Order: sequence, then C-alpha cells, then structure tokens
Amino acid sequence: MRIAVLDDYQQAARRLADWDSLGADVTFHAEHVADPTALAAVLAGCEVVVAMRERTPFDAATLDLLPDLRLLVTTGRANASIDLAAAAARGVVVCGTDSPASATPELTWALILAVARHVPQEDANLRAGGWQHTIGTDLAGKVLGVVGLGRLGTQVARVGAAFGMDVVAWSTHLDPGVAAERGARAVPKDELFATSDVVTVHYKLSPRSAGIVGRAELARMKPTAILVNTSRGPLVDTGALLEALHAGRIGGAGLDVYDVEPLPADDPLRSAPRTVLTPHLGYVTEDTYATFFGQAVEDIAAWAAGSPVRLLG
Repeated sequence: MRIAVLDDYQQAARRLADWDSLGADVTFHAEHVADPTALAAVLAGCEVVVAMRERTPFDAATLDLLPDLRLLVTTGRANASIDLAAAAARGVVVCGTDSPASATPELTWALILAVARHVPQEDANLRAGGWQHTIGTDLAGKVLGVVGLGRLGTQVARVGAAFGMDVVAWSTHLDPGVAAERGARAVPKDELFATSDVVTVHYKLSPRSAGIVGRAELARMKPTAILVNTSRGPLVDTGALLEALHAGRIGGAGLDVYDVEPLPADDPLRSAPRTVLTPHLGYVTEDTYATFFGQAVEDIAAWAAGSPVRLLG
C-alpha cells in the first residue's frame, strides 16, 4: 500500500504517529503542491492520501486525476475543500479525525494581546536598540464581542470574562439563555460591532456567512477597536478591512486566516498597518498534531481491515 501525507509543513507527521505499524510505503510531502496536474504526478500510484485540514483541495476535477486513490483521510471532522459527493461517486472513502478544541482559542488570545500591547513592534524596537515606543490598551472593563458562540467562541468568551471584560455575543440564531450559560450576553449584530473594544470571529464558513464582517460592520467599530479572525479568511471582507486599517478607522487587526493560503508574497495584508499576522497556526500544536496523525494511522488501519472508522459524508 502506498500512502502520501500532504502539506507536512513542519515535517512533524513522521515522528507523531506509528506509520511503520501500517507496513506500507509512506511518503511525507512538506511543500504545498497547488497545481492539480503537478499534484496528480506526486500522488500517482497512491491508494491513500492524508490531507492536512483544507490546505489542498480535492474537488471533482482533481479526484478525476487520481485513479489510484481509494482512501482520503483529512485531519479534523470536516473539510470544506473535499467534495464528498464526488469522492463517493468515484469509490473513494473519506475519513476524518478528532480535533482538540483548545488550540485555536489560545492563539486567539495570543493575537488579541499582541495587538493590544503592540508586542511585535516592541520586540522589533527592543532588538534594534530602542525602548518603549507604544502605549498599550487595557482589556479589563472593556467589551469583548464574540461573533459565533460555539465550541471555540465559548472558550474565548470565558477567558475574556477572566480578564474582567464584559462579554457580548452574536450569531444568526443565538438564544439569549444559551449565551448566558456560555458566559456572554446576546446582543444584536449592530450593537456588538458598535460597542465592542475587541471583536473576535468564530463562525463556520458557508456561502451565507462569507463576508459576515463587511464594510458596514467595520464602519460601526470604534476607531480604537481590534478585530481578530482565527476562523476562516473569507468571513471578513479583506478589501474593506484593508481600507479601514489604512484609513485608521479601527485600532488594529490580528489575523491567522486568509482568503488564499498560503498567503501570497505580494498580498497587501503583509504590509497593512496595525496588524499582527500569523500563518494559520490556530490548530498547529503538538497535542493537536499528535491527535491528527495518530488517528489518521488508525483510520488507514481500520480501512485496510475492511471496517473504516470516522467516516465523513
């Protein structure tokens, strides 16, 4: 059996799971292959592919280029970049893994604090011989607005309360009682953007939610307010965000996700003012990767034994 592990950016997959137990020919690919034809050449002869989250899309056209593929394992319980119907039609089994819930909320707070206290700027200034160039923003007593109070948003909300923040939340069908149980006060969307000192986005991307933070929402934000997105890039209108940042209409932004990933070298976000940018690190931790790759091996073994587990679709 030939197995390919894709987008292993940190070259960590080999050490975090017992691949030898499969008795297979396993290859690990650290470099992202964006072109479908080039990807097909890399995966020629592979019966099994392990995909890291949504780094490489598997749509119908790409699947047509992979006649040897029989099992596609994605890390996580969902992958919007995989056409499940197309996979099923081509006899490709798709399995997932569990995904620990703590890593992304932790990074969310790293970004909030980095923007609020100007950590990257002060680090660079200090290394260049400087000392104290900025004045930070307090969080205690301020308003934290959580867009999407699900599994991840709830964890972020609880930390906000621990900082002494007034936590408000909005989603399309958020029940006030449920919000209260999760440590937040449900408010209308307009109110959240107008009153929050920090807005953090934890929403599932879909055709309906794309651009849920757009020009109108950004225009309502305080000129001192911070926007953080660790969910999916297209949830925020990037063009409108760039305009707001360059015009000084919001205080800053912390971003871990982008419309196109990896972020192109010439993307204007790379030079946008008052931003802290990380390369989609929300789920990139030792514990999360150990779960991903360990269960990927389990998925492959179960499939090879004729009893696939964690089926998707």
